[in-house]
Amino acid sequence: MQFKKVTHVLFDLDGLLLDSEVLYTKAFTTVCAKYGKEFTWELKSSLLGFQGHECAEKITKTLDLPLTKQEFMKECGKLYEVLFPSVQLMPGAEKLVKHLHKHGVPIALATSSSKESVALKMKDHQELLDLFHHHTMGQSDPEVTKGKPDPIIFQVCASRFPEKPKPEDCLVFEDAVNGVKAARAANMQVVAVPDPRIDLEQLKDATLVLKSLEDFQPELFGLPPYGA
Repeated sequence: MQFKKVTHVLFDLDGLLLDSEVLYTKAFTTVCAKYGKEFTWELKSSLLGFQGHECAEKITKTLDLPLTKQEFMKECGKLYEVLFPSVQLMPGAEKLVKHLHKHGVPIALATSSSKESVALKMKDHQELLDLFHHHTMGQSDPEVTKGKPDPIIFQVCASRFPEKPKPEDCLVFEDAVNGVKAARAANMQVVAVPDPRIDLEQLKDATLVLKSLEDFQPELFGLPPYGA
């Protein structure tokens, strides 16, 4: 299969570089259970890529919780403070980010998370965070007016590289269906590394689907190969 050569790479964070989706699930499940409600995979999968307030709104409405979205976010926030600092990197994440940085490939972060959330999660991974040219954090960024699947987060993120790359020169790494849709809507190629429970039919628009970041071959997209 032929892929177009790229010059710039954009990374999602949760579920892609960080094994944090399990922690979000734990927090959401705990808060929902407190009110006798079950947070299901079906609901979870529909939220992937959303900003925090969008998740809170959908969960409280879908499960008819006796909470406002602000109250739900506040309860989850207390759990995040305990859960997030222990988050681990996904297999292959550190290797890929360091490899691209070492070879001068411009890389940036495009996450729906807030600045505070990223700071909590990356506390023990600050060295890796510093390798990115910039961080676009949707929930804290006034230019990012909507969550994924809207393409705006990737458009804003790409525009902040000094070179102002064209969309077709950008490669996005994502784990979520909404993220894949957002990248394609931005006219960018996208490598999906999904949760194994996601139906592959939902990822048919992805340029490439992998089981792990460890399986990625940079040279397929004209990037320096490992070992170069």
